[in-house]
Amino acid sequence: MLDTWTVRPKEEKVRSASQSLVSKRSDESTVVWVGDIPIGGSEVVVMAGPCSVETREQVTSTAMAVRGLGASILRGGAYKPRTSPYDFQGLGVEGLKLLREAGDIAGMPIVTEVMSEDDVPVVCDYADMIQVGARNMQNFALLKKLAKVRRPILLKRGASATVKEWLSAAEYILHGGNGDVVLCERGIKTFDSSLRNTLDLAGVALIKEMTHLPVIVDPSHATGKRSLVGKCARAAIAVGADGVIVEVHPDPDNAWSDGAQSLTFENFEELMEGLRAPLRTVQAEMALTL
Repeated sequence: MLDTWTVRPKEEKVRSASQSLVSKRSDESTVVWVGDIPIGGSEVVVMAGPCSVETREQVTSTAMAVRGLGASILRGGAYKPRTSPYDFQGLGVEGLKLLREAGDIAGMPIVTEVMSEDDVPVVCDYADMIQVGARNMQNFALLKKLAKVRRPILLKRGASATVKEWLSAAEYILHGGNGDVVLCERGIKTFDSSLRNTLDLAGVALIKEMTHLPVIVDPSHATGKRSLVGKCARAAIAVGADGVIVEVHPDPDNAWSDGAQSLTFENFEELMEGLRAPLRTVQAEMALTL
């Protein structure tokens, strides 16, 4: 039986925007725990793994590599929303099993996407954190169902969603009883077609002022270009993001999906080293003010 939260009473007074559950009312911020990993605390969290789970060897080797280089949470897709019906759609339950196995071997909690209400129970059986993809950010029936499960939710921003619409989607989950929500900026659609999306770093800084919820950034989908992922990851931490989620593959040029934006193991090692630079800068600035 699916373990669920207690739903808020129907007769609860309707809240105004200024009374929203997502709004920040003090300097305190929420920390969301994924297994034994805190998101929103003093440490930057890195989620990493393949776009799609393809084979046992692929996902396990990736899990071991990213874990050894400092990633805390393993990401991977078992159900893949794709623009074309002819593209690889994921392995489904078999992919969930392989991802869970890889996470257990590497000693990492796992995060994976759910696409439909019907799949919520089975995804909850395997995953430590449930991702709501950009296409489903305003799938309100799905959000209401996820509000009742005892799993933290990673809520990605829709490609054409405003910051307020993104927060309103999170409000659905909190209002339904699940306070463990992490927001994820993954790029928005603009007039510029040079990149897959446009990374809204100003939106990240703004939403950190507006909400107590943790916020992470997905530079893989935001850029669609491997060479820019590390640079944008560093920028995200510099403007206050609590972590990043990136795609890593043992052989990106032959990946079944999103190879162009997936990092090699060597690329990921460079990213992890690069992430320490903005952290050292911030720590040095703090030391000078003491």
